[in-house]
Amino acid sequence: MSTQLILKAADFAARKHVNQKRKGPNDEPYINHPIEVANFLSDIAGVSDHELLMAAILHDTIEDTSATKEELEEEFGHEVTSLVLEVTDDRTLPKLERKEEQVRHAPHLSKRARLLKIADKISNVEDMLENPPIGWDLKRRRDYLLWADRVVRQILGENEALDARFLEALKAGHIGLDQCEPDGSETDGSPSTQTSPSA
Repeated sequence: MSTQLILKAADFAARKHVNQKRKGPNDEPYINHPIEVANFLSDIAGVSDHELLMAAILHDTIEDTSATKEELEEEFGHEVTSLVLEVTDDRTLPKLERKEEQVRHAPHLSKRARLLKIADKISNVEDMLENPPIGWDLKRRRDYLLWADRVVRQILGENEALDARFLEALKAGHIGLDQCEPDGSETDGSPSTQTSPSA
C-alpha cells in the first residue's frame, strides 16, 4: 500500500510540475528536484516513512503549482499535507522576507520536516555548483550557500548521514565557487588555459 501511495504522489507531483523547469542551463524538468529530495531521504538518511517520502515528492506543489491544501488533504491525508505546509513558503511575502522567515521558522520544524528541509537544501546547494540558475553571478550563488547554512545549522542533529552530506555539499560548493571565473564558469586555475567570455 505504501508503494502505491508513493507512486500516486509522484504521479500527482509530475502532473502539477509538468510545465516547469529548473532554473539551471541543463533545462531539467522540475520534477527531478522533488524526486531527488525523496531519494536523499531514502538512500542517505535511511527513511522508510512513506508519509515523509510522499511529502518530499509533494513538497513544492502548494508553493509553486496550482495545488491547494484542500486538494492534498483529499488525495494524501492530513499528515502528508501538514509536512508539506511546514516547508512551504508564504508567497504573499516579499522574497527576502520569505528567506528570513525560513531562518526564523527552522527551529520550530518537526523532526520529519527537519529531515525534509535538509534534503531539500542538499539538492539546491549541490545545484549552486553543478547546475546554477541562469543569470546568477558568483556573489548571488555564494549568498545562497550562506543563507542555506543559516537555515540548516539550526536543525542538524536528527540524522548523522544527512547532516554529513549537507556539510560536504556546502564545503564543496564554497570550494567550487572559489575556483570559478567572475562570470561563474569553472577554471582549473591555469592562466594559459583560460579564455575570455567573448572567446
